[in-house]
Amino acid sequence: MVGKTDEPHRRCGWRIFGESAIALAPARYPMGMSVLICLSTCPDTAGADRIATALVEERLAACVNVLPGIHSTYRWEGQIRRDDEVLLVIKTASDRLDALRERLPALHPYELPELVAVEAEGGLPAYFDWIATETRAP
Repeated sequence: MVGKTDEPHRRCGWRIFGESAIALAPARYPMGMSVLICLSTCPDTAGADRIATALVEERLAACVNVLPGIHSTYRWEGQIRRDDEVLLVIKTASDRLDALRERLPALHPYELPELVAVEAEGGLPAYFDWIATETRAP
């Protein structure tokens, strides 16, 4: 039987999903560093491109995909809203997340920009190494 917490197993290269455990490739990153996929939406492509360029130039992201054609439904100021938006898919290192959290609102036109970070696992080690290299603080 697998324990309720997966943290000790993660250090050993195992990830717990419900009652099952699967083996993961061992991490090749400095202690405490991982790759994050961060999501943010923008009202238009021009603004999204401007933000993407700034994040890569400032080494807060190794790569940002700009995906137009997103349709969002959400509640804002007590009303349900529907808007066409552009999604930013931001690839960064976990040790750059605090700087990204600080910088994104200054670049973003929204009063409350979206920023959701998800830890990436199981990717190509060389790609993850590239993300770590390209996001190293200058």
